[in-house]
Amino acid sequence: MTLVSQLAALLAIVSTGIVYGTDAFCALVQRSALARVDDTTLTAIMGNVHRFGDRRMPAPGILGIIAAATASVLAAAAGHPAGSAAAGTAFLLLVVWVLLYLRISAPINRRLTAAAEAHETPANARTLQRDWDRIIVPRAVLQGLAVLALGVSLIS
Repeated sequence: MTLVSQLAALLAIVSTGIVYGTDAFCALVQRSALARVDDTTLTAIMGNVHRFGDRRMPAPGILGIIAAATASVLAAAAGHPAGSAAAGTAFLLLVVWVLLYLRISAPINRRLTAAAEAHETPANARTLQRDWDRIIVPRAVLQGLAVLALGVSLIS
């Protein structure tokens, strides 16, 4: 790979790593911790987490996707098909992640954020969180596989 494609892959690893680490934390720690709090506390915590997360997390997420695509294209142009394929695979994994997030997680985030802002506890707060939790492991796996693929792109 050329230096520029390697730098793009490194930028993608760092950016995607931020989202991966967040999702992995949620899957490994947050789910269990939230199972031990009441619905009012759950709504206040998650509504505020999503309020800030949905504002701040798109930047590293978008940067990671763009950098993965860039690394794939530049590796292909440099005549490194294996590196291009690995970075391209990461790009596709990240696109699938975005689709899951937009279709499942984001609507739940908005409902919990609105409830927290209104200082209300939805009757279905626990169900909303359970639905959100159900998708966090697949999200973390997709992000982890993308980071792995980007790492492979550097050695291919």
